[in-house]
Amino acid sequence: MASMAARFNATLDLTRHIFKAEKNDGIDVATQMGFYPSRDRATMTRNHRRFSVTASSSGNLRSHVDIINGKKINGVHVEDAGSLLGNKNSGAEVVKIETFVIRSYEIGPDKTATMETLMNLLQETALNHVTGSGLAGNGFGATREMSLRKLIWVVTRIHIQVQRYSCWGDVVEIDTWVDAAGKNGMRRDWIIRDYHTQEIITRATSTWVIMNRETRRLSKIPEQVRQEVSPFYLNRAAIATENNDSEKIDKLTDGTAGRIRSGLAPRWSDMDANQHVNNVKYIGWILESVPLNVLEEYDMTSMTLEYRRECRQSNLLESLTSTTASLAHCNNSINRRPDLEYTHLLRMQADKAEIVRARTEWHGKQKHKSH
Repeated sequence: MASMAARFNATLDLTRHIFKAEKNDGIDVATQMGFYPSRDRATMTRNHRRFSVTASSSGNLRSHVDIINGKKINGVHVEDAGSLLGNKNSGAEVVKIETFVIRSYEIGPDKTATMETLMNLLQETALNHVTGSGLAGNGFGATREMSLRKLIWVVTRIHIQVQRYSCWGDVVEIDTWVDAAGKNGMRRDWIIRDYHTQEIITRATSTWVIMNRETRRLSKIPEQVRQEVSPFYLNRAAIATENNDSEKIDKLTDGTAGRIRSGLAPRWSDMDANQHVNNVKYIGWILESVPLNVLEEYDMTSMTLEYRRECRQSNLLESLTSTTASLAHCNNSINRRPDLEYTHLLRMQADKAEIVRARTEWHGKQKHKSH
């Protein structure tokens, strides 16, 4: 594969300032990279998928635009990858900033990005943060010390709030950073902005724990791993505590579910490098039991996922959905009550074991777009 690789140099439009310091949500980062204006978006879409910037604790910023066979290599210059990943003294890269173009295969019927698209972009930015920080081991997002101990990160909870969904061809800028979550967890947050206006259009927060990739049991964070990741901790929150959905999600049963969709089968392509179904894949199965008219007439403005156990390719799944009777809270990014709220459960069809609980909030498309 390497012998067939072709390197292409990215052309940047430097008619604006290359770096413009801004302070967003208490985080000093370098933003507004001077690159293609709107009229040149089509050119950029054809040639470049991602423009990556890293804010480091030492104040240095690096941009990475490398393409091999049309694909980026984890936001790291190919020729510098070995030295970068092996250099522990390069400075802690606290905030990872990447820019993406919304492609045609990432939009839904209404020509806007889907929730799955947003989740995939968040995951990509998180993995690139680990790689670009010089911590990456030989695992999927694992550090060196984690790889030595056969440990991997697994997400236990994620909450995302969407102000609006980007359209085909739009450019979005994503910031991500991490912080401690209790004694044995890590919190990762994200902010998604419209690249051209710098409007924040999505916020997300998640909690991660460590699992042994062979025994599949949860593990405490070893002190060696803690020493690796703690220099990267940033005490900032993408979602204020009072706006975060921290309430427990009720369990659905056959008796409480309004709709049940059975016979959902994971495919080989749904598996990820950690040998289980990728957590983003669950979203599509959850939506299988949502009424069609809701999908057509409403936008999902908030989603909370509580992951209970892994899922393998051999498992058949069931998707359960129920309308929430009473809206006692509002966790969406628009700071107003949603038109609809649903509780969801994805479970094993055979033994009814829970895989993921979820809660979603929805606004009518026309109302949502008018705000």
